[in-house]
Amino acid sequence: MSNKLVLIDGNSILYRAFFALPLLNNDKGVYTNAVYGFTTMLLKILEDEQPTHVLVAFDAGKTTFRHETYKEYKGGRQKTPPELSEQFPLVKQLLDASSIKHYQLENYEADDIIGTLTKAGEASDFSVRVISGDKDLLQLVSDQTQVQLTKKGLSDIDAYTPSFMKEKMEITPAQVIDMKALMGDSSDNIPGVPGVGQKTAVKLLKQFNTLDNLFAHLDDVSGKKLKEKLVNHQEDAKMSKQLVTINCESPIEINLADTHYNGYDVERLRSMFKDLGFQSLLARVSGETNDQVEPTTLDEIKVDSTKDITQDMLTNATALTVEMLTDNYHVAPIEGFGLANKDNVYFIPTSVAIESDVFKQWAENPEQEKWVFDAKQVTVALHREGIDIKGITFDLLLASYLINPSENHHDIPAISNRMGYNRVRFDEEVYGKGAKLQLPEQAQLAEHVGRKSSMLYTLKPEMEERLEANQQTALLKELELPLAMILGEMEYTGVEIDQTQLNTMQKELKARLDTMEQEIHELAGETFNLNSPKQLGPILFEKLGLPVIKKTKTGYSTSADVLEQLKNEHPIIPKLLMYRQLGKLQSTYIEGLLKVVHADGKIHTRFNQALTQTGRLSSTDPNMQNIPIRLEEGKKIRKAFIPSKDNWVIFAADYSQIELRVLADIAKDEKLVQAFRDDMDIHTRTAMDVFHVEADQVDSNMRRQAKAVNFGIVYGISDYGLSQNLGITRKEAKAFIDRYFESYPGVKEYMEEIVRDAKQNGYVTTLMHRRRYLPDITSRNFNLRSFAERTAMNTPIQGSAADIIKKAMIDLEFAIKDKGLKATMLLQVHDELILEAPVEEVETLKQLVPEVMEQTVELSVPLKVDYAYGETWFDAK
Repeated sequence: MSNKLVLIDGNSILYRAFFALPLLNNDKGVYTNAVYGFTTMLLKILEDEQPTHVLVAFDAGKTTFRHETYKEYKGGRQKTPPELSEQFPLVKQLLDASSIKHYQLENYEADDIIGTLTKAGEASDFSVRVISGDKDLLQLVSDQTQVQLTKKGLSDIDAYTPSFMKEKMEITPAQVIDMKALMGDSSDNIPGVPGVGQKTAVKLLKQFNTLDNLFAHLDDVSGKKLKEKLVNHQEDAKMSKQLVTINCESPIEINLADTHYNGYDVERLRSMFKDLGFQSLLARVSGETNDQVEPTTLDEIKVDSTKDITQDMLTNATALTVEMLTDNYHVAPIEGFGLANKDNVYFIPTSVAIESDVFKQWAENPEQEKWVFDAKQVTVALHREGIDIKGITFDLLLASYLINPSENHHDIPAISNRMGYNRVRFDEEVYGKGAKLQLPEQAQLAEHVGRKSSMLYTLKPEMEERLEANQQTALLKELELPLAMILGEMEYTGVEIDQTQLNTMQKELKARLDTMEQEIHELAGETFNLNSPKQLGPILFEKLGLPVIKKTKTGYSTSADVLEQLKNEHPIIPKLLMYRQLGKLQSTYIEGLLKVVHADGKIHTRFNQALTQTGRLSSTDPNMQNIPIRLEEGKKIRKAFIPSKDNWVIFAADYSQIELRVLADIAKDEKLVQAFRDDMDIHTRTAMDVFHVEADQVDSNMRRQAKAVNFGIVYGISDYGLSQNLGITRKEAKAFIDRYFESYPGVKEYMEEIVRDAKQNGYVTTLMHRRRYLPDITSRNFNLRSFAERTAMNTPIQGSAADIIKKAMIDLEFAIKDKGLKATMLLQVHDELILEAPVEEVETLKQLVPEVMEQTVELSVPLKVDYAYGETWFDAK
C-alpha cells in the first residue's frame, strides 16, 4: 500500500493539548497553549508517518443525529472554556497554512467523518492512521487501520492494531461497540448498564461474544445481581450501542482526493509561527530537521570571508558581531567576527581579528561608532583577547528587550523574524544543540555570522524608531547601554573567593548534618533515608501518627509546606525542616560556589540585563541574588567573598526601603510622603495609623504585621496572601488591608488608577519609561486577570526601583573615576552595591557613595542609603 491516510480527531486532540499545557499566550494576548500542543503533535505525526493524505475532522456543533435517539446525549459535559474556544479558529488557520484539509459536517461528529473516510481509504487499499484520545474510535481498527490513542498529555501514545487490542484489552475491534454499550460512558452521558465496568463487560463478551447473543442467553449469566442489572437495563444497553456506533456512511461532501497532502508551505507556516510566538517551532519547519523539506530560502546577501583586515574594510563599518556557540562568554571561545556597513558584509576569523593592530585600533577608538548585539558579552569577550572596546552606541539585544520585555527570545534571528526579515537562520539550524552542538564548515559559519552582522546593520534604524515612539531612546542610550559597559567590566574583574573558608564551612555543615540525621533517626525510632519521601511518609503519618495534610499519587506528601503546618505537632518536624535547609545550603550554595570558581581564584558571574520583565538584574553562574541571608549559616557564606588585594576592604551600600519610597512618590499619598520626609520608621508609622496608637504603644507584633502589609501592598497582596503571611484569618487580613487604605487613600487611588490605565493602554511604565505589556489585564479568566492587575500595581514600583539603582551604578562609576579612586564595583545584589577599595579610600567612600546614590534621581521623598565595610562581605553589614 503506497498511499497512507492520516485522520486526526481535531476536537479530541485540542482538548488534550489545552489541559496538558499551561495557559500560554503570545505578545498580543492571544491564547496559544492548545494550538501549540496540537501543532507539536501534528509536526511529529507528519515526520513519523510521512502521509500521502491527511485530514483533521471537527465536530460541527452541539446537536447531532444521536440526540434524536437520546436527548440527554453528552448532556453532562461542561461548557468549553472560552480560552479554548478562542483557539479553534487559530488551529484551522494553521491547518490552512500547512496545506492540510479540515472538515466538519452539520448533525454529525468528527468520529463519523473519520469512520466514513477510514472505510473509503480501506476500500482504495490505503493504509490508515487515526489519531485521537477517544477510545470509541477503536471500533475502526483493522488490518489496514491503526488507531493511535494519546494517554497522558500528548506525548504518550498507544498504537492499536487487532493483535495489540487482543493482548491489551482481550477483545476484538468489532467488540468495542458492545463493550461501550455495556459499560456506558459518563463523559458522553451514555447510560450503559449501571455497575458494569470495562472488566465485567470484557468478561461477558469473552463468554457470549456479542451483545445480542448475551441478551439471548441471559439465563447463562452467573451472578444474581449482574443478571438483574442486565435484565432491567437491556433497552439502555441497546440504545447505548446505537449512540456509540460510528456512522461510517455519513453524507460527507469530500473524498479521498480532497485529502491529498503534498507537504506544508514552509514560508506560510513560518509566518504563522512568528505571529503565534512559536519560536521553538520555527527551526523545526526550516528544513534543517526534516529531510523532506527544502532548506529555507534566505534573502540574497554576499559575505566576504577575509584573511586580512585593511583600513578600507573598517571605514564606515558599524555593525559588529562576536560569535560564540555557548552562553558563558567568560570561557567560550570566539568562533569569528562579523562586520557590516551599508556596502559590505565581512566574516573575520578569530585569529585574524585579534592579531590585527588595525582591528584593535578600530575597536578601541571611542570616536568610531559601533553597533553590537549584547554589548556586555562583546566587552568581556574582547577583554579576554586584550582589546578594550570603546565607542559602542547601539545594542540590538537591549533595544529589543526594552521594546517588549515579555518576549522570550531576543537573539538576532528571532528579532529579524519578528521584524519581517528572512535573512538569517536560527543558531540551532546551523550549529545543532545539546550533545549535537558543533561548528559547521568554515563557509557556512562565515555565511551565518556575516548575515547576523548584516541583519544588525539593517535593524538598527528600525529599532530606534520604535524606541523613539515609546519614549525609550534615553532609557537605552543613557541607562541600559552605559550600564552594560559597566557590568561587563564588573564581570571581567570578578570577585575573589576564599576557597579555604568555603571548604571549612563544608566540613562543618557536613558534621552538623550527620549529627542531625542521628537525632532524627532517634526521634523516629529507626534509621531511614531522610531524603526519600517514600520512606519518610510512613514514619511521620503511620508510625508517629501525625495528621495527614496531603497525599500524592505515590503516597504521603512531605513537602516543605506540609512540614511547616506540622512543625508544632512533633519535635522531629523542626529538625527535618532545618536538615533540609542546611542540606540545600551545602549542595546549592557552598558546593555550587566552589564549582564556579575560575582559575584566577575568582567567580565571574554573568548579569542578565535583558531577562526580567521589571528591569531588575539577575545573575547566573553563580546566581548572586539567591545567596541566603535568613539563616545565620547562610549569612556566613558571605565570609568567603573577600577583597582581591591586601589592605583592601569590601564596601557595601544599599538603599533603605526603596520600593516603599518609590510607592510614596508615585502615589503622592501625603501621609506616606511626610513619614519618609520626617525620617520615621515606616513600619512603626503604618502600625500607628492602622492600629490607632501612639509610637510608644507599637509593639513588635504590631510592627511585624505593619511591615507585612507595607511590602504586601507593593505586590498587590490579597487578603488570602496576607492571612497566610501573618497566620491570621482572611477576615482579619481584609480588615487590616481596609484600614491601611483608609489611612493611605493616595495609595488606594494609585492602585485603582494604574489598573485603569493598564486596561486602556495594555501596558504600564516606570519612571524612566520602561514598559511592561499586560495582555491578560482584560482577560475573562479571573485568575489571569487578577494576576495582571497585581502586576500592573507592582511593576511601576519595582521597575522604577530597578531604574534608580541602575542609574546610581552609572553615576557612582563616573564619580569614582572623576576622583581618581582605585575603588571598584564588584556586584549588584537586589538594592545593594558591593565594592572593593583600598583602606585609605574608605573615608572618601563613606561620604561619596551615599551622596551619589541618594542624589541619583529626585523624588518627592528622600532616598536613604546605608553602608558598611569590612574584611569580607559578611563584615560589611
